[in-house]
Amino acid sequence: MTAADGQESPMDDLDAYRLTSVPRRLQCPPRATSRRARSHRPGLFVKGPIDWSWLAAAARLPGKALHVAMTLRLLAGMQDTGPVALSSARLQDAGVNRHAAYRALHHLEQAGLVAVVRRRGRQPRVTVLDL
Repeated sequence: MTAADGQESPMDDLDAYRLTSVPRRLQCPPRATSRRARSHRPGLFVKGPIDWSWLAAAARLPGKALHVAMTLRLLAGMQDTGPVALSSARLQDAGVNRHAAYRALHHLEQAGLVAVVRRRGRQPRVTVLDL
């Protein structure tokens, strides 16, 4: 293509302006063809969010109430719905014996943080309540 005055335009030969090689620092990294699945992290995690006022109320209670409250939150997060059975194995992981756990459960119930269904010879069934 020529300009109106009959001369060649610099845009006529675009190959002269083409880069033959792109420096490595300017190249884009290759795209992954598929997303990697998240690797499972070992260990237990408390599912959140946890309302700060709920946590502060549990922390103000005597004895091992906060330990039991966090254990209940852990169990509730693992189960997702409904009441949870208060596991003595999980309580032992938190350093709480069964007698201290029952006292703490009573304090949590009196504070309105949990609802408890007790059955003779069975683990108490606990529902974590929102404030």
